[in-house]
Amino acid sequence: MWLTRDCLLRYLRATKWNQAEASKRLLATISWRREYGVEGLTPEHISPENETGKQLIFGYDNDARPCLYLNPGRQNTSYSPRQNQHLVFMLERVIELMPPGQENLALLINYKDTSSGKKGPGLSQGKEVLNILQNHYPERLGRCLISDLPWFITTFYKLITPFIDPVTRPKLKFNPILPEHVPASQLVATVGGDVEFEYAHDVYWPALNRLCEERREAYRRRWEDGGKRVGESERVLRGGELKGQDSNCR
Repeated sequence: MWLTRDCLLRYLRATKWNQAEASKRLLATISWRREYGVEGLTPEHISPENETGKQLIFGYDNDARPCLYLNPGRQNTSYSPRQNQHLVFMLERVIELMPPGQENLALLINYKDTSSGKKGPGLSQGKEVLNILQNHYPERLGRCLISDLPWFITTFYKLITPFIDPVTRPKLKFNPILPEHVPASQLVATVGGDVEFEYAHDVYWPALNRLCEERREAYRRRWEDGGKRVGESERVLRGGELKGQDSNCR
Protein backbone atom coordinates (compact mmCIF):
# COMPACT_ATOMS: atom_id res chain seq x y z
CA MET A 1 0.00 0.00 0.00
CA TRP A 2 2.91 2.33 0.71
CA LEU A 3 4.85 1.37 -2.44
CA THR A 4 2.86 3.40 -4.97
CA ARG A 5 3.74 4.64 -8.42
CA ASP A 6 4.15 8.13 -6.97
CA CYS A 7 6.46 6.81 -4.25
CA LEU A 8 8.72 5.21 -6.87
CA LEU A 9 8.79 8.46 -8.84
CA ARG A 10 9.71 10.49 -5.74
CA TYR A 11 12.77 8.34 -5.16
CA LEU A 12 13.73 8.53 -8.83
CA ARG A 13 13.43 12.33 -8.85
CA ALA A 14 15.40 12.57 -5.60
CA THR A 15 18.26 10.61 -7.19
CA LYS A 16 18.08 12.42 -10.55
CA TRP A 17 16.64 9.31 -12.20
CA ASN A 18 19.52 7.05 -11.20
CA GLN A 19 17.67 3.74 -10.94
CA ALA A 20 20.36 1.93 -8.95
CA GLU A 21 20.62 4.74 -6.40
CA ALA A 22 16.83 5.08 -6.22
CA SER A 23 16.49 1.33 -5.52
CA LYS A 24 19.18 1.54 -2.84
CA ARG A 25 17.47 4.46 -1.09
CA LEU A 26 14.05 2.88 -1.40
CA LEU A 27 15.23 -0.37 0.18
CA ALA A 28 16.90 1.63 2.96
CA THR A 29 13.60 3.38 3.69
CA ILE A 30 11.65 0.12 3.72
CA SER A 31 14.12 -1.24 6.27
CA TRP A 32 13.99 1.99 8.29
CA ARG A 33 10.19 2.01 8.42
CA ARG A 34 10.19 -1.53 9.79
CA GLU A 35 12.99 -0.94 12.30
CA TYR A 36 11.65 2.44 13.43
CA GLY A 37 8.14 1.02 13.74
CA VAL A 38 6.49 3.82 11.77
CA GLU A 39 3.13 2.09 11.43
CA GLY A 40 3.24 1.02 15.08
CA LEU A 41 3.40 4.58 16.46
CA THR A 42 0.07 5.09 18.19
CA PRO A 43 -1.82 8.26 19.16
CA GLU A 44 -1.66 7.13 22.80
CA HIS A 45 2.14 6.83 22.73
CA ILE A 46 2.64 10.20 21.02
CA SER A 47 -0.09 12.11 22.88
CA PRO A 48 2.09 13.44 25.77
CA GLU A 49 4.37 15.14 23.26
CA ASN A 50 1.55 17.19 21.78
CA GLU A 51 -0.34 18.24 24.91
CA THR A 52 0.68 21.88 24.38
CA GLY A 53 0.04 21.87 20.63
CA LYS A 54 3.71 22.14 19.71
CA GLN A 55 2.86 20.44 16.41
CA LEU A 56 -0.32 21.23 14.56
CA ILE A 57 -1.84 20.20 11.24
CA PHE A 58 -4.07 23.04 10.12
CA GLY A 59 -5.11 24.50 6.76
CA TYR A 60 -3.58 24.51 3.29
CA ASP A 61 -1.13 26.84 1.56
CA ASN A 62 -1.56 28.60 -1.80
CA ASP A 63 -0.69 25.38 -3.64
CA ALA A 64 -3.12 23.17 -1.68
CA ARG A 65 -0.35 21.69 0.44
CA PRO A 66 -1.49 20.75 3.97
CA CYS A 67 0.32 22.82 6.60
CA LEU A 68 2.23 21.26 9.48
CA TYR A 69 3.09 23.81 12.19
CA LEU A 70 6.05 23.28 14.49
CA ASN A 71 5.94 25.52 17.58
CA PRO A 72 9.20 25.03 19.54
CA GLY A 73 8.12 27.68 22.05
CA ARG A 74 5.54 25.18 23.31
CA GLN A 75 8.14 22.53 24.09
CA ASN A 76 6.89 20.47 27.04
CA THR A 77 9.25 17.47 27.20
CA SER A 78 12.94 16.76 27.56
CA TYR A 79 14.72 15.10 24.67
CA SER A 80 13.93 11.43 24.16
CA PRO A 81 13.42 9.21 21.09
CA ARG A 82 9.71 9.99 21.37
CA GLN A 83 10.34 13.59 20.30
CA ASN A 84 11.51 12.48 16.87
CA GLN A 85 8.82 9.79 16.77
CA HIS A 86 6.36 12.63 17.30
CA LEU A 87 7.53 14.35 14.11
CA VAL A 88 7.41 11.10 12.14
CA PHE A 89 3.89 10.43 13.44
CA MET A 90 2.72 13.89 12.36
CA LEU A 91 4.37 13.56 8.95
CA GLU A 92 2.42 10.36 8.41
CA ARG A 93 -0.80 12.08 9.44
CA VAL A 94 -0.29 15.13 7.23
CA ILE A 95 0.39 12.83 4.27
CA GLU A 96 -2.92 11.07 4.94
CA LEU A 97 -4.68 14.45 4.76
CA MET A 98 -3.30 15.36 1.33
CA PRO A 99 -5.99 15.79 -1.34
CA PRO A 100 -5.86 13.74 -4.56
CA GLY A 101 -2.99 14.88 -6.76
CA GLN A 102 -1.01 16.46 -3.92
CA GLU A 103 2.19 14.90 -2.57
CA ASN A 104 3.87 17.86 -0.84
CA LEU A 105 3.43 19.53 2.53
CA ALA A 106 4.14 23.02 3.82
CA LEU A 107 6.16 23.19 7.03
CA LEU A 108 5.61 26.29 9.17
CA ILE A 109 8.15 26.63 11.98
CA ASN A 110 7.44 29.49 14.38
CA TYR A 111 9.89 30.34 17.16
CA LYS A 112 7.66 32.78 19.02
CA ASP A 113 8.10 32.52 22.82
CA THR A 114 11.27 30.45 22.42
CA SER A 115 14.00 31.46 24.86
CA SER A 116 17.65 30.50 25.06
CA GLY A 117 16.98 28.91 28.44
CA LYS A 118 14.35 26.56 27.03
CA LYS A 119 15.65 23.17 25.98
CA GLY A 120 15.75 23.09 22.19
CA PRO A 121 17.06 20.58 19.67
CA GLY A 122 20.79 19.96 19.75
CA LEU A 123 22.92 19.58 16.66
CA SER A 124 22.80 15.77 16.83
CA GLN A 125 19.00 15.79 17.10
CA GLY A 126 18.77 18.26 14.24
CA LYS A 127 20.94 16.03 12.06
CA GLU A 128 18.80 13.00 12.92
CA VAL A 129 15.62 14.85 11.93
CA LEU A 130 17.25 15.99 8.69
CA ASN A 131 18.30 12.43 7.93
CA ILE A 132 14.73 11.23 8.40
CA LEU A 133 13.23 13.98 6.24
CA GLN A 134 15.77 13.87 3.43
CA ASN A 135 16.34 10.13 3.18
CA HIS A 136 12.95 8.70 4.08
CA TYR A 137 10.48 11.41 2.97
CA PRO A 138 12.12 12.60 -0.27
CA GLU A 139 10.26 15.09 -2.45
CA ARG A 140 7.66 15.62 0.28
CA LEU A 141 8.64 19.13 1.38
CA GLY A 142 7.04 21.80 -0.78
CA ARG A 143 8.22 24.75 1.27
CA CYS A 144 9.43 25.47 4.79
CA LEU A 145 8.49 28.85 6.28
CA ILE A 146 10.56 29.75 9.35
CA SER A 147 9.48 32.80 11.35
CA ASP A 148 10.28 34.75 14.54
CA LEU A 149 13.87 33.54 14.57
CA PRO A 150 15.83 34.51 17.71
CA TRP A 151 19.59 34.94 17.41
CA PHE A 152 20.51 31.62 19.02
CA ILE A 153 18.28 29.70 16.61
CA THR A 154 19.84 31.56 13.69
CA THR A 155 23.18 30.22 14.91
CA PHE A 156 21.71 26.70 15.05
CA TYR A 157 20.55 26.96 11.43
CA LYS A 158 24.00 28.14 10.36
CA LEU A 159 25.46 25.02 11.97
CA ILE A 160 22.91 22.69 10.43
CA THR A 161 22.87 24.21 6.91
CA PRO A 162 25.88 22.21 5.62
CA PHE A 163 23.87 19.03 6.25
CA ILE A 164 20.83 20.24 4.30
CA ASP A 165 20.44 18.85 0.80
CA PRO A 166 21.12 21.51 -1.89
CA VAL A 167 17.69 20.80 -3.41
CA THR A 168 16.02 21.49 -0.05
CA ARG A 169 17.80 24.74 0.81
CA PRO A 170 15.87 26.97 -1.64
CA LYS A 171 12.62 25.73 -0.11
CA LEU A 172 13.55 27.30 3.24
CA LYS A 173 12.19 30.84 3.67
CA PHE A 174 13.31 32.80 6.73
CA ASN A 175 10.96 35.37 8.29
CA PRO A 176 8.60 35.44 5.29
CA ILE A 177 5.30 37.31 5.17
CA LEU A 178 3.21 34.22 5.83
CA PRO A 179 -0.10 35.41 4.26
CA GLU A 180 1.78 35.64 0.95
CA HIS A 181 2.25 31.85 1.10
CA VAL A 182 -0.82 30.68 3.01
CA PRO A 183 -4.27 32.28 2.55
CA ALA A 184 -5.23 34.28 5.63
CA SER A 185 -8.42 32.21 5.84
CA GLN A 186 -6.26 29.09 6.25
CA LEU A 187 -3.67 30.62 8.59
CA VAL A 188 -3.88 30.86 12.39
CA ALA A 189 -3.97 34.35 13.87
CA THR A 190 -0.82 33.88 15.97
CA VAL A 191 1.27 33.98 12.79
CA GLY A 192 -0.68 36.65 10.92
CA GLY A 193 -3.76 34.81 9.67
CA ASP A 194 -7.49 35.37 10.22
CA VAL A 195 -8.26 32.12 12.05
CA GLU A 196 -8.60 32.47 15.82
CA PHE A 197 -7.51 29.07 17.04
CA GLU A 198 -6.76 27.95 20.57
CA TYR A 199 -5.30 24.48 20.92
CA ALA A 200 -7.28 22.14 23.18
CA HIS A 201 -5.56 18.78 23.27
CA ASP A 202 -8.56 16.80 24.51
CA VAL A 203 -10.55 18.06 21.50
CA TYR A 204 -7.98 18.36 18.71
CA TRP A 205 -6.00 15.15 19.28
CA PRO A 206 -8.88 12.63 19.11
CA ALA A 207 -10.49 14.54 16.23
CA LEU A 208 -7.27 14.54 14.20
CA ASN A 209 -6.63 10.86 14.73
CA ARG A 210 -10.24 9.90 14.03
CA LEU A 211 -10.17 11.79 10.72
CA CYS A 212 -6.82 10.28 9.74
CA GLU A 213 -8.03 6.79 10.59
CA GLU A 214 -11.04 7.31 8.31
CA ARG A 215 -8.78 8.50 5.48
CA ARG A 216 -6.37 5.62 6.06
CA GLU A 217 -9.13 2.99 5.96
CA ALA A 218 -10.66 4.47 2.81
CA TYR A 219 -7.19 4.45 1.20
CA ARG A 220 -6.72 0.82 2.23
CA ARG A 221 -10.13 -0.24 0.85
CA ARG A 222 -9.36 1.32 -2.54
CA TRP A 223 -5.98 -0.42 -2.59
CA GLU A 224 -7.59 -3.78 -1.76
CA ASP A 225 -10.37 -3.24 -4.32
CA GLY A 226 -7.69 -2.50 -6.93
CA GLY A 227 -5.97 -5.83 -6.31
CA LYS A 228 -3.35 -4.78 -3.72
CA ARG A 229 -0.98 -3.81 -6.50
CA VAL A 230 2.50 -2.36 -6.15
CA GLY A 231 2.66 0.84 -8.21
CA GLU A 232 -0.94 1.98 -7.77
CA SER A 233 -1.68 5.67 -8.29
CA GLU A 234 -1.96 7.74 -5.10
CA ARG A 235 -4.54 9.92 -6.84
CA VAL A 236 -6.80 6.89 -7.14
CA LEU A 237 -6.08 5.69 -3.61
CA ARG A 238 -7.05 9.13 -2.30
CA GLY A 239 -10.37 8.99 -4.10
CA GLY A 240 -9.49 11.00 -7.21
CA GLU A 241 -9.75 10.11 -10.87
CA LEU A 242 -6.91 9.07 -13.14
CA LYS A 243 -5.71 11.74 -15.51
CA GLY A 244 -2.90 12.09 -18.03
CA GLN A 245 0.06 9.75 -17.52
CA ASP A 246 -1.52 8.27 -14.38
CA SER A 247 -3.82 6.23 -16.62
CA ASN A 248 -0.80 4.29 -17.89
CA CYS A 249 -0.33 2.63 -14.50
CA ARG A 250 -3.67 0.82 -14.67
